[in-house]
Amino acid sequence: MSSLQALCSGLPLRPLPENRGRQAGVPHAPVRTPSLSLEEKQLALRNALRYFPADVQELLAPEFAQELQLYGHIYMYRFCPDIEMRAYPVEQYPCQTKAAAAIMHMIMNNLDPAVAQFPQELVTYGGNGQVFSNWAQFWLTMFYLSKMTEEQTLVMYSGHPLGLFPSSRSAPRLIITNGMVIPNYSSRMEYEKLFALGVTMYGQMTAGSYCYIGPQGIVHGTVLTVLNAARRYLGIEDLAGKVFVTSGLGGMSGAQAKAAVIVGCIGVIAEVDKAALEKRHKQGWLMEVTDSLDRCIQRLRVVELGLQQAPGWAGLPAALRLCVLSYFVNLAPLGEGRCLAPSGFSRPLPGAPVLLLCPSREARKRKEVLSLGYHGNVVALWERLVHELDTTGECLVDLGSDQTSCHNPFNGGYYPVQLSFTEAQSLMASNPAVFKDLVQESLRRQVSAINRLAKEKFFFWDYGNAFLLEAQRAGADVEKKGAGRTEFRYPSYVQHIMGDIFSQGFGPFRWVCTSGDPQDLAVTDELAASVLEEAIADGVKVSVKLQYMDNIRWIREAARHRLVVGSQARILYSDQKGRVAIAVAINQAIACRRIKAPVVLSRDHHDVSGTDSPFRETSNIYDGSAFCADMAVQNFVGDACRGATWVALHNGGGVGWGEVINGGFGLLLDGTPEAEQRARLMLSWDVSNGVARRCWSGNQKAYEIICQTMQENSSLVVTLPHEVEDERVLQQALQL
Repeated sequence: MSSLQALCSGLPLRPLPENRGRQAGVPHAPVRTPSLSLEEKQLALRNALRYFPADVQELLAPEFAQELQLYGHIYMYRFCPDIEMRAYPVEQYPCQTKAAAAIMHMIMNNLDPAVAQFPQELVTYGGNGQVFSNWAQFWLTMFYLSKMTEEQTLVMYSGHPLGLFPSSRSAPRLIITNGMVIPNYSSRMEYEKLFALGVTMYGQMTAGSYCYIGPQGIVHGTVLTVLNAARRYLGIEDLAGKVFVTSGLGGMSGAQAKAAVIVGCIGVIAEVDKAALEKRHKQGWLMEVTDSLDRCIQRLRVVELGLQQAPGWAGLPAALRLCVLSYFVNLAPLGEGRCLAPSGFSRPLPGAPVLLLCPSREARKRKEVLSLGYHGNVVALWERLVHELDTTGECLVDLGSDQTSCHNPFNGGYYPVQLSFTEAQSLMASNPAVFKDLVQESLRRQVSAINRLAKEKFFFWDYGNAFLLEAQRAGADVEKKGAGRTEFRYPSYVQHIMGDIFSQGFGPFRWVCTSGDPQDLAVTDELAASVLEEAIADGVKVSVKLQYMDNIRWIREAARHRLVVGSQARILYSDQKGRVAIAVAINQAIACRRIKAPVVLSRDHHDVSGTDSPFRETSNIYDGSAFCADMAVQNFVGDACRGATWVALHNGGGVGWGEVINGGFGLLLDGTPEAEQRARLMLSWDVSNGVARRCWSGNQKAYEIICQTMQENSSLVVTLPHEVEDERVLQQALQL
């Protein structure tokens, strides 16, 4: 077992570690099919071997070639560290700077098997969200971080540590770029080839920026999305008894089960990978698991138990009465009005109870809270719900979405209903063209089922995973007549649900307590809740107050819901004022030792300013600039200029390669006045940039927020748009 000291000593070469290959019993990434020529295979091998001196290349070359042949990429399994991969307390890392130790803490959390989707392939989430491209890069990065001073910056090119470069104390300690491919060559096919060559990498969002905090991050976003969907589509605040159907229990999508319980609805989540489903069940995030569609429908139409209390029932021991009731609750569905006496007794009991089982929508009537994992394909689930509607007249679902990794549909992100999980994995590698055809047929079937249900009082939204985009490409009926390029038959959750939240400056703000101590996290929870409560007391707009109240509820209940997986982290949606105030409060708590170690501030790239994505984050931008990436690039540069500890800029993320430009940051709070100043400057820019852009695009709520922010800070001066008040001006001008 390696130590952290050994992990920071550079590539282990003399002796080389034992080649243990792929570890059995853990999930592995799907086989990639880059279709390399012989010359390209030689180049991929040459690129991998350049990390190693000549005296070991002859030994390593055949095994690297075998990895390329078997898995479509050179991961360098021999160099997967023999250490318990997790976020260790920050003081245990052998570093010269606090910032470097904090970055190590974050990297190892991203690769923790409890957190990462495919840890041996260095994939954190999303099927292909890489932390590094290979294990040699991991070793070198840890080595450089251990040596880095306050006057050096580590530069990362798509997983590759280019090296330590002289800089200043005020400069970022780490600058990351992932997937920065020339636009004309940023296609999926080209990506597969470039990744196999080891020269670029898909960092998703917080995988490649080292800021993932486990599924908690998307739990909160899903909670807010479902709550606001209920407000918009169903006109309700209380989701008790409402059914939410979706798919995906892997990386980020694993949060959906927990979110369903937190909002108090009935969540049914389909997942084809049994390992992912069992992982969420063991974590306690899934209450029940089944591989039976009949069982799914039964739980949505749970039998009503009518107890005929004959003489003698009250005299039975309570434990025995409970056993009798439990027996009947677990019976298979029975015909209407059928009566059964309890079995399992040596002889009938005098006056034994009789249970009358009447099929009804009891789960909804009782307003049961349930997260049910269905081990099977979501298309089969949607089609069964249509069958129930057509045969009984009952629509058993109220809200629906999809969180498969549809940004990567032909390489393990979406599995076709026609094949089992193992059959699909085999065909994906052996015949990609046929696999693609089956995926697209499956997408058409899924949309057809959703369209039928949507004729009833059922509401579906795209969760920003490129589901509707890929369905459109597959020929599914998702067209919205007269709509723009970013609009479909069903809205993106940004367009209808979360877009106004972004326009008001609210987004997924987060922090990590690098001590690893849950007590430190509890202190930050209390500080954050108090800050938001004080903001409400000082007076805020009704729309802002609603968001604050949702987040106070979230933070107050966070510990009870056991959301931490991996590092001691927390997320909440906050605006600029809230983020700055929370950062200042945490920094002051570190200064007075109420919090024992530095805290890393961060956010999801999926935020107000961090991402330009025409089919997700900027899908509600209607001035034609939704396909432009100035905001995300400016945000990356602006964060670096204003005190971020590290910054990252990525191609791809969420909707997929070539569809998105996004960036993120890490900011270390260490209790110093300098840290507070950096937080005030950087966090203000990090929000105002996006609000100003949304204002310029014509969003009225963003206009109001940026005007208010300018009143509060005279140094902020933003160009405001003037509306065309008379449309006839345009019409007359174009007739000339």
